[in-house]
Amino acid sequence: MTRTLALLALVALAACETVEGAGRDIQTAGEVITDEAQDVQSGN
Repeated sequence: MTRTLALLALVALAACETVEGAGRDIQTAGEVITDEAQDVQSGN
């Protein structure tokens, strides 16, 4: 039982790291898109 709980805790922590990393990637992509859109609007 203890091993099962430890394994579930480890999986939960790994999932949080994965979601956090994905969130950073999506945020970076959004910033790039925003910068490009601003460049297009300003005529650069």
